[in-house]
Amino acid sequence: MAAGGFCKLPNGMVVVALNLPSPAADGATAGTTAGVVRVLVHARNRARALTRLRNLGMRAVYLRGNAAPPTPDEITAVLHHPDGLIWRTAPGNGVATADPVTELWHPIRALRRARAPLGGL
Repeated sequence: MAAGGFCKLPNGMVVVALNLPSPAADGATAGTTAGVVRVLVHARNRARALTRLRNLGMRAVYLRGNAAPPTPDEITAVLHHPDGLIWRTAPGNGVATADPVTELWHPIRALRRARAPLGGL
């Protein structure tokens, strides 16, 4: 089960954060050992946030509990992105480390491009 959580904003919108397996062809993304990505979605409610991910082809996406809610920095990042849907590699599978994560947030289309087969339609 993917770790995740949500945060309800004062205007009624929510930010949902999920740690999902990377859809990269080799099963690993640069910078991680387990091939896990952190996906952030800004939507009207939790159901719509999960629907946005399912419409992108991530079919088995569920949010159970609030074990890994988005941090204030993650909320700021997704609110300032025009699509409201971003990702980056998950830092240490949820384990806090001394060095901060230096990877920038990517739009979701970059993740979808990474899993497209080469030379095919």
